[in-house]
Amino acid sequence: MTATETRTPPPVPKAGPLKRYLLWPARNTWRSLTSMRTALALLFLLALAAVPGALLPQRSLNEFKTEQYIADHGFVGRLFDKIQMYEVFSSIWFTAIYVLLFISLVGCLTPRMIEHAKALRARPVPAPRNLGRLPRHESHEVDGTPDEIASKINSGLRGWRKTTRTVERTEADGSVATVVEVSAEKGYLREGGNLLFHFALLALLVAIAAGKMFGYEGTRILVADGEEGFCNTSTAVYDSFRAGNLVDGTNLNEFCLQVESFDAEFLPTGQPEMYSADVKYQVGSEIDGEQWNPSEVKVNHPLRIAGDRIYLLGNGFAPTFTVTFPDGETRTQTVPFRPDELQTMMSSGVARFDTPAGMYPNEDERRKNQIAIEGLFAPTATFHGGLMTSSFPLPEAPAVAIDIYKGDTGLDTGRPQNAFALDVNLVNQGRLLKQDRVNLNQGESTTLEDGTTVSFDGYQRWVSLQVSHDPAQKWVLVSAIAMLAGLLVSLLIKRRRVWARITPLTGSPGDGTATADVRRSVVEMAGLARTDQAGWGEGFGDMVADLLDLAPADKNRPGGKEQGGRKKWTLGKGN
Repeated sequence: MTATETRTPPPVPKAGPLKRYLLWPARNTWRSLTSMRTALALLFLLALAAVPGALLPQRSLNEFKTEQYIADHGFVGRLFDKIQMYEVFSSIWFTAIYVLLFISLVGCLTPRMIEHAKALRARPVPAPRNLGRLPRHESHEVDGTPDEIASKINSGLRGWRKTTRTVERTEADGSVATVVEVSAEKGYLREGGNLLFHFALLALLVAIAAGKMFGYEGTRILVADGEEGFCNTSTAVYDSFRAGNLVDGTNLNEFCLQVESFDAEFLPTGQPEMYSADVKYQVGSEIDGEQWNPSEVKVNHPLRIAGDRIYLLGNGFAPTFTVTFPDGETRTQTVPFRPDELQTMMSSGVARFDTPAGMYPNEDERRKNQIAIEGLFAPTATFHGGLMTSSFPLPEAPAVAIDIYKGDTGLDTGRPQNAFALDVNLVNQGRLLKQDRVNLNQGESTTLEDGTTVSFDGYQRWVSLQVSHDPAQKWVLVSAIAMLAGLLVSLLIKRRRVWARITPLTGSPGDGTATADVRRSVVEMAGLARTDQAGWGEGFGDMVADLLDLAPADKNRPGGKEQGGRKKWTLGKGN
């Protein structure tokens, strides 16, 4: 080849459109998604996405409060509704973060698990050529052959994974020396704890998802009179019911429950101190029998029966009204009122009464004579110029302030109605006409123009119970415990390596001879911590002295402890 000639590199084959626009972008996207940095970012994003679920009302917990929040905040409330801020944990964007985090953890941890399995089977790495460059390094002349000293070092490194190698080493003067090297390593549990933490986090995500898919929650308001109850045989018995995606409501755990009584304790300021309800229940073959099992439900102390948990969520008052129609027939209802002021338990609600059978044969006429009562209940009533308020949450002077309506109450429409308020459309259309507005103490009554009498007979307490079924709750607990154990192991265990190079001494000290002194050797030892935060401290020198049976170091030397007249090296936790 002449000086003017140039060598042309072979042409690089062009990638096809399939690789350029599909395979390569997919590979890069997968690598980015399965990196630990992305997993941590998604975990932080998941925690951040859960914040609205804690700050904003959620439909699955309290639909009425959610609708009221939307009405009070206008455009912002409606905007939050469109982006599923009131259904955070079942929203599309929260589920997307959840799934991406799951995929990222699987893709990130699987290669690490394979590498860790290989490391557990691998021998400790050979000693570096220049041990003097390592952070911890000492060299000593000791009595004994290399094999004897290596055996002594191996015996002293109990709990370490170690191996001994005999190698030929070329010295600086060109001579070849046969040396014995000891390599030891410990702290493999550190990476195992790290993997345990992340796999437990993955199991926690799976358990939570399984609980949401196979679990259900239902709420029911019961009057605490020892008579009203329900059996967990159908979703129709609940006031609200939220089922998982794989629950159709036909295979619920069977039990029956009744509330005998309710007790509320308040501080002098009116702040609630403790709620408790005495209940009785039947399970399995006991259903429809005479045997009932008594129990007690308190706040944060649920009743666990038939694989379900029954929580005490709320409580209130249920005033009892009796309507006596002009023909003398009566209708009595005890209706739960919703607490509007928790500090005083001032409550509001509505009661609807149909006319007695046969009183109005014509259906249209019957609908025009139904009775509706809407108003307020005060457990300790205080009147200010005709306006009623409540001064304390305990029922010391119960009274009601009610509006009495006559007409079509909407009982025959077949549409669900608000349990605590009348349909304003019926009032605006003139189908429901106000007849009277009155304040009644317990035992008092009022009479309408057509002779109908409405009386306030008293009250009962009601409780709101939530039935929760989560088949994965035990796995959630196990995963959380495993996460904590893995975190502690990864923080406390330290990954460390120790090397010893034992070279036979080639001459007696100071005599200038070239004969080998096979009873003495030069031992060069070095240590390395695998992480920056897991330094040896001051215990490395004491460890070397202990392994080689050297004279004990100075008592005041940091890191050593006098035990039985002999120094004991200490390296902290995980040594």
